Amino acid sequence: MSNGSSVTGFLLLAFADRRELQLLHFWLFLGISLAALLGNGLIITAIACDHRLHTPMYFFLLNLSLLDLGSLSTTLPKAMANSLWDNRHISYLGCAAQVFFLVFFFGAEFSLLTIMAYDRYVAICNPLHYGTLLGSRACAHMAAAAWGSGFLYALLHTASTFSLPLCKGNTLGQFFCEIPQILKLSCSHSYLREVGLIVVSVCLVFGCFVFIVVSYVQIFRAVLRIPSEQGRHKAFSTCLPHLAVVSLFVSTVMVSYLKPPSVSSPALDLVVSFLYSVVPPTLNPLIYSMRNQDLTDALRKLVARWYSEAINCSSSS
Repeated sequence: MSNGSSVTGFLLLAFADRRELQLLHFWLFLGISLAALLGNGLIITAIACDHRLHTPMYFFLLNLSLLDLGSLSTTLPKAMANSLWDNRHISYLGCAAQVFFLVFFFGAEFSLLTIMAYDRYVAICNPLHYGTLLGSRACAHMAAAAWGSGFLYALLHTASTFSLPLCKGNTLGQFFCEIPQILKLSCSHSYLREVGLIVVSVCLVFGCFVFIVVSYVQIFRAVLRIPSEQGRHKAFSTCLPHLAVVSLFVSTVMVSYLKPPSVSSPALDLVVSFLYSVVPPTLNPLIYSMRNQDLTDALRKLVARWYSEAINCSSSS
């Protein structure tokens, strides 16, 4: 994609100027990456290996973990490399790739969170038709729709953004390539086309958010009518992690994009962007495993089996 401008690369916003702090940020990002890889990897492996978890809810959770790993892999490796090598540069194509994959993974993740709300709604409010409405083929189609919608959003936004002529420098006020930061460099009124796409996307996201809220209103009404305390606890244990993940995802994005311009500063923008791009994918495995007894048992058995195999291998050698 060429936009007819002389920009061949961009300068990202550094977390710190001092070398000691840059190395500290590298080790921090490395620790976060390893924790996210371990958490999401354990969930993916446990769901894939435990036949008891081969249900629609855990199938969607497996897809969510894949999307979380993808979104972290889009931003953190470049941030780690820049901190380690004291470098701020990212190529034009590299920036375009970051924008594409970030929009792709975030769009697909929110679509999947909406589908997971529908899954919980059917499971609790219409359990007799759960197997019919959420069969294996229907789940595969829903997951494909989530990934496909993310791909379509990413393709449209990336093509629209990087077709703009850029003439206001190449410095981005962010530690990764972000559409609003690139639009600030545009010198053409054609950026309104991308703004229009963003408005349409915001409307779609708001529609999904309203669907999630309405679904959970119906879910909580149904749960409160369950006569047994054990039944209510089990229903809440499957719903609250998803609701917490949605709240974390939406709240961090809202704080990032809806904060007043008067309180904006480069340091604050870095912190807020870190919250919405890194924190949710890292904490999602922890949130889902805290109150989900079936998933916790599967993870415990998986770790115990690996530990037993490691002991056997060390003793035999």
